[in-house]
Amino acid sequence: MIEWALEERMLRVTDVDNAELSVRGGDLTVSGDGPDLSRAVDETVLAETTHLEFPHSVVYAFSTESNDRYELDPTGEPLTLEPGEYVVDVDTEIKTYLRFSGRATIEKTPDFESVVVSFPERTAVVLGFRSRHELPAGTITVPDDPAKVADGISHLAASHKTAGPDRTYPTLRGHPSLLEAGDELDIPDALSMDAPETGIELVVPPCYESLYVTAPLSYYLQATVRTTDQIPDAYDGDDPRAPVLRLPDEGVERPLSPLPTLERDIERLLRKTFFLDCLVRNAGPYGTKLAEETLLEELGCDATTLYEASPQTRLATYLDVPFTAIEHRVPEWHLSTYVAPEFDRLEALPFLLDRMSLIYRPRTSTLDGQELIERSLEDFYRGTNTTDDYVAADADRANAGEVASVDVVKPELRHGRVHGWLADGVPIDVFKSAPDAYYNRLDYLGRSSDATSIRVVLNDPEMGSEYDEVAPIYRQRSEELPIDVAVEESLEMADLARIFENDHDFVHYIGHCETDGFRCPDGYLSVSSLDRCNTQTFFLNACGSFYEGKRLIEKGSVAGAVTFSQVLNDHAVTVGSTFAKLLVHGFSIERAMGLARRRIMMGKDYAVVGDGTHSLTQADHRFPTTVTVDPLDGGSADLSGPVSTGSGDSADRYHVTVDCYMTRATGAYYYPHTEDNEYAYLCGNETNMTLSSSELVTLLKETEASVIYDGDLYWSEELWPRFERTR
Repeated sequence: MIEWALEERMLRVTDVDNAELSVRGGDLTVSGDGPDLSRAVDETVLAETTHLEFPHSVVYAFSTESNDRYELDPTGEPLTLEPGEYVVDVDTEIKTYLRFSGRATIEKTPDFESVVVSFPERTAVVLGFRSRHELPAGTITVPDDPAKVADGISHLAASHKTAGPDRTYPTLRGHPSLLEAGDELDIPDALSMDAPETGIELVVPPCYESLYVTAPLSYYLQATVRTTDQIPDAYDGDDPRAPVLRLPDEGVERPLSPLPTLERDIERLLRKTFFLDCLVRNAGPYGTKLAEETLLEELGCDATTLYEASPQTRLATYLDVPFTAIEHRVPEWHLSTYVAPEFDRLEALPFLLDRMSLIYRPRTSTLDGQELIERSLEDFYRGTNTTDDYVAADADRANAGEVASVDVVKPELRHGRVHGWLADGVPIDVFKSAPDAYYNRLDYLGRSSDATSIRVVLNDPEMGSEYDEVAPIYRQRSEELPIDVAVEESLEMADLARIFENDHDFVHYIGHCETDGFRCPDGYLSVSSLDRCNTQTFFLNACGSFYEGKRLIEKGSVAGAVTFSQVLNDHAVTVGSTFAKLLVHGFSIERAMGLARRRIMMGKDYAVVGDGTHSLTQADHRFPTTVTVDPLDGGSADLSGPVSTGSGDSADRYHVTVDCYMTRATGAYYYPHTEDNEYAYLCGNETNMTLSSSELVTLLKETEASVIYDGDLYWSEELWPRFERTR
């Protein structure tokens, strides 16, 4: 449901998920509900205005008369639309469409913070809004029976808003309904009516291992899932546990491998189908100019034909494309979750499918101490920081007492960039999640707040160096976004408990965590003593904070950063300050910690508990981006001052990689901000380029990003001036 209100020339739009969009207008009036917009929207309004200003976003216009499509140049060149009938797509947090007749100019503001659609005179405009629907539509009750669970899974795809390739757009995939254990199968009538009828069938053995592993594919394909022990006729093996994919209208019956090879089959088939749909969707009204789209011609596929084809016909074509023919172009999948194949994990399944996660069975092995050190060093940013820098580092956080020990294990990780763990054990290199975390996230989505509440707790004055680093980061960001920042020092048990029990979006704790809990001036606070935790996310930057962080999730939090063991104070300061900057710029908890911990040698001492895909802020709808910069001559710029190099010198050229993705926006695209780039790239695919110093400055100026350069991590706004040429 979309709600809107006009407040002094500003149209404020909100949805049921508490997403909010503010549209400023010149001499703006709104007369009420608008007519049909020929796009999938939840609400339309009819307005009159001279111009409309939107937050920073990707924009393209579609002529309803000539079917021509025009894109706003990401580098800032205005887009002029001649008189005609247009639909304009503005990819804001709440998806927005404009329909109007006449002439218009679309351009970015000089600071690239906004997009303005201007008309030569006051013009009637139909505005359409579509929610991204992060809240589930209902609840399906299922008994502990694989056949009934298969029925429940079959209805989760009712959240899709289309059966065509446009479902690759995040805004056209709503949150699946919840799954709840019960004595009988109960599917609400509304969900039964909304269930898609693609005709695609996925037949699997009656076991939770196969149901969970195949769920991401069946969900995306909107397939009907059935269980059977019967060996498919087309299968020439003798294993009755081999699933089969059926397309009855096409006469296709494609056997899949039994476990464990089934995991690889599903991974490749889902990645291939999703990727090819991303290319085919460009033949439709929402298309854009993707750098990867030429691959369809190379494969002999016609995008227009496939876009208009039935789901079965389109999938049959994809099945004939060898994965090896596209493997080098398919984005690495964003998320994989390792789930214990048990009925009591079922309730987490809709949340994983909402994030389009691959699902694998969990497997671990013993991790010895030396291997842990070696794996930490492999991830460490090697550059100006060296091992010698840390030999003389200070001891563990001052006056640390007895710290709770954690027996970590080595997970057998399969394909994916980010990895979650919903099983027993505490592995490294994953976020340790729990079903509670996902339900807690729904609770916070239902709350409304005017500002993000951040509390920094300094519970040991000797650790003030970390406070000196992180507090200015939060305060500076509060000048750009509605963030309420406060610092608390030397809190006693009751006061610290109140911090966690009050409504806060993020708590950054600096102090001691021992076996009895957080050390306070009057004793120890154990999270187990709290009635309820109302802190959404946290960073417990204290020795051995894993178990207290895990209890915060059980008490109501969504996600947080923790430590497995004792940590050096200098390391804690480095990780804490980097994590803070990434978090307030929209990076998810896991991705922020993954980048931050690579700045220290023993980064594996840090981990994430809860839903690591969760983000504290959405950073003005920009996708979190990381830029890697390497001088072509193997040297490095002097970061103590501006770069001074002659034109054409090899030292003036840099190999630059732009990496943009987020786990909740699979299928979205981004534009690298370079002068000669005219293409969009699928999130998850890196962009590689060679740039001069001036071109690199332009990129860093116009891209809010973390930057890996010369063995360390920077923020683009602090780094670009150092690459400017001296005049």
